[in-house]
Amino acid sequence: MADHDPLEHEGPKKEFVRSVGLTSKEAEELLRVHGRNELEEKTTPSWLVFLKQLIQPMPIMIWIAAIIEAAIQNWPDFGILLGIQFINAFLGWYETQKAGNAVAALKASLKPQATVKRDGKWVTLDAAFVVPGDLVLVASGSSVPADCLINHGTVDVDQSALTGESLPVSMREGDSCKMGSTVVRGETEATVEFTGKNTFFGKTASLLQAGGDELGHLQKILLTIMFVLVVTSFVLCGTAFGFLLGKGEPFKEALSFTVVLLVASIPIAIEIVCTTTLALGSRELSAHGAIVTRLAAIEDMAGMNMLCSDKTGTLTLNKMVIQDETPVYLPDLDQVKLLQLAALAAKWHEPPRDALDTLVLSSPQQNLAALDVYEQVDYMPFDPTVKRTEGTIRDKRDGSTFKVSKGAPHIILKLIKDPHMCEIVEHSVAGFGQRGVRCLAVARTLQDGEWHMAGLLTFLDPPRPDTKDTIHKAMAFGVDVKMITGDNILIAKETARVLGMGVNIHDPKSLPNMEGDGKAPKDLGKKYGKLIMEADGFAQVFPEHKYLIVEALRQNGFAVGMTGDGVNDAPALKRADVGVAVQGSTDAARAAADIVLTQPGLSAIVHGIVTARCIFQRMKNFINYRISATLQLLTFFFIAVLTLKPKEYAPAKIPCAENPEELCSPDNTEWPDFFKMPVLMLMLITLLNDGTLISIGYDNVKPSTMPEKWNLKVLFAVSIVLGGVACGSSILLLWAALDSWNPDGIFQKWGMGSMPYGKITTMIYLKVSVSDFLTLFSARTHDGWFWSARPSPILLIAGILALSISTVLACVWPTGHTDNTPCEGLAYGDYTLMPLWIWIYCIFWWFVQDGMKVGAYWIMHRFNLFDINTAAVVNKRDATNVSSPLARGSVGLVEGKLLAAKVEEAQHKLNHAAKADEGLGRASMNLARASANLTRMSATLKQSRVQAHHGSKPSSVKGDVEENVASVDQVVDALGAVAMSLTPKVRDDVNPALESVREAAERLAVNTTQALTGASTSAAQAMTSSRRV
Repeated sequence: MADHDPLEHEGPKKEFVRSVGLTSKEAEELLRVHGRNELEEKTTPSWLVFLKQLIQPMPIMIWIAAIIEAAIQNWPDFGILLGIQFINAFLGWYETQKAGNAVAALKASLKPQATVKRDGKWVTLDAAFVVPGDLVLVASGSSVPADCLINHGTVDVDQSALTGESLPVSMREGDSCKMGSTVVRGETEATVEFTGKNTFFGKTASLLQAGGDELGHLQKILLTIMFVLVVTSFVLCGTAFGFLLGKGEPFKEALSFTVVLLVASIPIAIEIVCTTTLALGSRELSAHGAIVTRLAAIEDMAGMNMLCSDKTGTLTLNKMVIQDETPVYLPDLDQVKLLQLAALAAKWHEPPRDALDTLVLSSPQQNLAALDVYEQVDYMPFDPTVKRTEGTIRDKRDGSTFKVSKGAPHIILKLIKDPHMCEIVEHSVAGFGQRGVRCLAVARTLQDGEWHMAGLLTFLDPPRPDTKDTIHKAMAFGVDVKMITGDNILIAKETARVLGMGVNIHDPKSLPNMEGDGKAPKDLGKKYGKLIMEADGFAQVFPEHKYLIVEALRQNGFAVGMTGDGVNDAPALKRADVGVAVQGSTDAARAAADIVLTQPGLSAIVHGIVTARCIFQRMKNFINYRISATLQLLTFFFIAVLTLKPKEYAPAKIPCAENPEELCSPDNTEWPDFFKMPVLMLMLITLLNDGTLISIGYDNVKPSTMPEKWNLKVLFAVSIVLGGVACGSSILLLWAALDSWNPDGIFQKWGMGSMPYGKITTMIYLKVSVSDFLTLFSARTHDGWFWSARPSPILLIAGILALSISTVLACVWPTGHTDNTPCEGLAYGDYTLMPLWIWIYCIFWWFVQDGMKVGAYWIMHRFNLFDINTAAVVNKRDATNVSSPLARGSVGLVEGKLLAAKVEEAQHKLNHAAKADEGLGRASMNLARASANLTRMSATLKQSRVQAHHGSKPSSVKGDVEENVASVDQVVDALGAVAMSLTPKVRDDVNPALESVREAAERLAVNTTQALTGASTSAAQAMTSSRRV
């Protein structure tokens, strides 16, 4: 079988001048000309990383506010703003540096060395100092330090890091041995042709520069939220500022109040909290063997719906393993005895000399102790001209001798004279070849002295033990896993079949190439998006194809993850939303990746998906709260400044106690023209509430079963409801307090007496603080009641701490003027129960607020407002409904693949059970019938999606959904028949697999129904189960 090699396109071998070594002076001169032999790596100085944290859009807002505060000489507020600014910058800088240092340390621990002839002597030096023209020694176990041309002899080179091919490639005189590959057999001298950026390794890295400067997805979302809130803040604060000036308020005081209100309303802490939450998540991931080099990649991983994975070394072990299928052609032979025969064609008492010797001698089924009865009297090692090994063996028991040979089937068949046997073997090899399984032929001589075919050892690079389970778990979380490999397409299909990934594997003929300027085609996503989305994988691809696959998916709105370990994976890792370098990756892969795995396998990926979705939920909870808190604060002061004029509610003046002829205010305070809160109180609300909300990074949340996406319309709608209730209750309380001097007022009727203006200010401070934090506990549960999800102890303690401090401050606030605003502690005077009544009032309105939130969600789910239902099941990050063909095609795509895999697993279990009990034949037939029903159901669902796209009437879509429900019922009924036909013992063994099929089928039906009808999840479940009741 011809193995595909992406380096074949380089053409025939070329004539070259063999190096005899350089002098140190020549090497120094060439080093100045060609530079160091390493990848060009752009590093950003630490000070510049910190500076960038201070000049981003959100920090610029804080700078403007701080400058205004300094201009009006409001130094306390200026200091607070600077503190917020530098704390935020330090957090971002620290996490960036920490991740970079971890990867740098990993890279330093793998620094390559080279053996070079300098000044007539062989020396070992840092491979970075190798130059073109050097004479280098490449020997078994060493890395190739640069692109070299073999001077003489033959070596076997492992190029899996470059091409994805598991088996070594034989290199002879004049062949180009690439930097990044490893010599596994032989030793020779080679002439260095290219170094550094001019190597195949280095040229691949040029693709890494594309798309590196664009904003991350999380940053775009935060900027969108910031833009809406900043515009709203500027409009309302600007209006309030103009009103204050019009009422004769001094310019300096009006400006100071407006600026601080603006800063307090803008979610300055949003980056601190989000960065801290991501940092806490990165620590959790590092504990599971994943180093996060870009914090925002965690948010991208939460929304990831496509995971493109390299095969060799990522999905597989990157080593050949003997398979169970072992055709034998001589009597009394089985796999173990055939392995022993193959070992006789090797130096079994010595360490393995090449990959095939390792395969035979190190196999778990091998029993070398049984070979002690044999003596090897002659041995013919592997030679490129003969292409097989041969051992002449003497049996110590009877003194007889025979020969054994192993090699490629077409080579061994040349020894066999029986044409019928040759035909049988060729048929077997062709059958294995169709599945991508390789064969090693073993032959021996018998008493007649003729060669006879003994059997075939089948082998391939098997999947890692946890890969299949990892892939199915990823699918269960709505992530479509695609295999992208440079290996042969038949091998790729067999690996995909074993892993249950689907066998719709394409070769690169169906993909475009890079344009002349090295950029992706402009119509890439539009032209190839559907093909790539529906494919299960691609084989025999070049590095540029991997890059184009990722780019096409990203252009079509998918959040794409890419895993890999080799140089050929690096460009795609860089371009992906989430690039994951697996354990043992090359420097290029680690440098390009967002996450570096330090443990084997992909299980850390699934854990990362779960962790990322938990982190996403925490960030969404905080942002939901922060938007509502901003709207509450803004609208409250806007309405209060414009409508509630304290002077109009001031108590009537009465004769002064000292001089009855003069009139005095019973409050002994001049009530102002408009209500305002001291700047210090506003900043305390921001610092205490938002500061302690960093603890939300530890909150208890439930990860979504589908990739996360930001539905900002829903987010703002819920925030408006939460903020509106909190604002309305604050306005109501302020009005009642201002009216407390009215004998017919609420306060007077309820026996709370009259409120001095200073206490009114402090009371509103306490009310806003308490309502603010209680809003978080409502926002964090989304469409559930606030008690439906228990907060983490850390968040609860932080909330109690912040609310306790706010309550104490409100009680003992010094009597007098703060920022020219009258203030007085609520615990002073004759009536000291006001803090208790404020808390009761806030809790009452908290229940109202939560009820309004639940009601808002019910209405949105009931009528699919803002696509709240369809957005959850359309598996495309930039789509919320099925209006586009790709969005429609994404619905049920992963669920369908998972269902097919689960059906295959169930069939396998039943077939295995049937071998033990012939009575299970009917059960297997029932499952096959269920499988056919599933296939028809999938086709019906696709057809209904097409009809929905072409404008079917709602009633037509409803009919299609009802038909799909009936199909699901057939599946469930068939599964029930399967279960009933089993014996109790076998049923217990098979039931988990059957239940997995049932769950996958119902999930596919529910998600598709939800996408087509816009029904909520519960309504879709009811529609798919109503016929079963």
